[in-house]
Amino acid sequence: MSKGQTASPALMAHTSRAGAPARESAPVPPAVPTVPDGGRAPGTTAATTAVAPSASSVQGPNRVVEPVQMTGSEAIVRTLEELGVTDVFGLPGGAILPTYDPLMDSTRIRHILVRHEQGAGHAAQGYAMVTGKVGVCIATSGPGATNLVTPIADAHLDSVPMVAITGQVSSAVIGTDAFQEADIVGITMPITKHSWLVTDAQEIPRVLAEAFHIAGSGRPGPVLVDISKDAQQAAMTFSWPPKVEAAGYRPVLRGHAKQLREAARLIAGSSRPVFYVGGGVVKAHAAEELRHLAEYLGAPVVTTLQARGVFPDSHDLHFGMPGMHGAVSAVAALQQADLLITLGARFDDRVTGQLSSFAPGAKVIHADIDPAEISKNRTADVPIVGSVKEIIPDLTDALTAEFEHTGRPDLSAWLATLRRLRQTYPLGWTEPSDGLVAPQQVISRIGELTGPEGVYVAGVGQHQMWSAQFIRYERPHAWLNSGGAGTMGYAVPAAMGAKVGNPDRVVWAIDGDGCFQMTNQELATCTINRIPIKVAVINNSSLGMVRQWQTLFYDGRYSHTDLNTGHDTARVPDFVKLAEAYGCAALRCEREEDIDATIEQALAINDRPVVIDFVVSPDSMVWPMVPSGVSNSAIQVAQNLTPQWEEND
Repeated sequence: MSKGQTASPALMAHTSRAGAPARESAPVPPAVPTVPDGGRAPGTTAATTAVAPSASSVQGPNRVVEPVQMTGSEAIVRTLEELGVTDVFGLPGGAILPTYDPLMDSTRIRHILVRHEQGAGHAAQGYAMVTGKVGVCIATSGPGATNLVTPIADAHLDSVPMVAITGQVSSAVIGTDAFQEADIVGITMPITKHSWLVTDAQEIPRVLAEAFHIAGSGRPGPVLVDISKDAQQAAMTFSWPPKVEAAGYRPVLRGHAKQLREAARLIAGSSRPVFYVGGGVVKAHAAEELRHLAEYLGAPVVTTLQARGVFPDSHDLHFGMPGMHGAVSAVAALQQADLLITLGARFDDRVTGQLSSFAPGAKVIHADIDPAEISKNRTADVPIVGSVKEIIPDLTDALTAEFEHTGRPDLSAWLATLRRLRQTYPLGWTEPSDGLVAPQQVISRIGELTGPEGVYVAGVGQHQMWSAQFIRYERPHAWLNSGGAGTMGYAVPAAMGAKVGNPDRVVWAIDGDGCFQMTNQELATCTINRIPIKVAVINNSSLGMVRQWQTLFYDGRYSHTDLNTGHDTARVPDFVKLAEAYGCAALRCEREEDIDATIEQALAINDRPVVIDFVVSPDSMVWPMVPSGVSNSAIQVAQNLTPQWEEND
């Protein structure tokens, strides 16, 4: 983005549509005591006089700060304080060093020093996912900034609100290939909602306020603010709150009334509807609204990988997770439906399989806050642009009005069919033939012994799918994973951020032995900062999902997937010794009869991180499975075993 450009093309996609009334009211800021003249609130450097009287798109309590002189770096810290930020994750370096000096004096912001910038980014993601707040990470220029690219891309694909603040070389040498110079704005433009390069210290408060507004509103996502070193060092006049402009950025929140009425008409005429629920419902904090609508209509619900927990697994109307490794009942619900009520989902390939054969007999209602997602992969018969937090209750009202004229649809036969499939083809596993522990049992017991109030963070691969399948999720924000990007190394730092955001909950990082080796240095961060996460390493001594595909599709030719970390191998590294070196409690479990006792021992340790090396079978596979490139109707419940569909299925 060129200097001075106010809105990117991606932002322009969010402009309001004609006829859709906006209903965006900012929360009333909490009252803040007036600080007497000459007095200072704790952690501040300027007098705070009152609360701004009008609603504002500026995050935080909106205290009024009278103009005061400070440096750009002090303005960064003060802006974060006024935005209500309490926790940040970062790693200093030359180009961001001016900001780290006043950060040391802040009494409002806890800075957590990570061991790698990627860890800062994923920790900010985990923090945002469990709190609903914008996560913050900080890095220096050049390689420090580029180390944030993976978590920024991850946040972009999974719609996680995050602001990445990076230092940049001084403006006089930008473009000269100066030491540790990288065009991080240019690099991240395709994977952020917006990016700024700030070279004027006076712009810092406004730009950061706009960054937080953009990251946390509409469809959430990452925003990058790159600040040159000379802007950090320059003098400026700070005042608060700034005027947030965000030209061209006007997310639509309220669905169009005509579209809602048409959606209600389609639902009233449907005999096989299904709620296809995606992660957007979690991001919109609309779990209660969803449950009310689903129970009112009495229609089946399926929740995608990113939506696990937004509708309780224990609810009779919940038929599981759809997609490549979804439950038979969930996959069948979508394939056999005559209407998909799609809420905050995007018809990605892992759910649809072969797109041309996905839900062949279904009409589509598609509600999403991002108009770019609607009809991108599957044409919507009734598109509804807006926040599902607003759309779902409005749709409930529209259904009530429609049913007064048409009566309620009879869904009893449809539900009976899906209940039979759920009972006939429950999720399960086959005991390994090699005598080693079944990884599914380990993960299932972690969920059972910890309970639904825990937070479960997975890496990517087999253990991710088993964690989605065999832990019962009863509430939103209990399940975190890298869904869109599939980032190995996500679990440990994201769990760290989740624990900072939810310190009173048990937080598990369920990781594979391959993923764990990518970011386990953040165990040092956890130990030093007293962040007692619990890490379950599902150690099958291989890159498990890759190995599964090699078993199924490459004649068992295991090309470069053995990691030599598990049973009867060199055990390099030895995860117990590694964990002990990082100051963690370290446990190993190799027998089925020890699973519960080992988990209970870990649950009892809360003064430091715990790492458990669960040595499991490398032969266990993730089932059900839809092979890549085929119809979801070809789902296999085990190798070469497909469900026996009855004629009325």
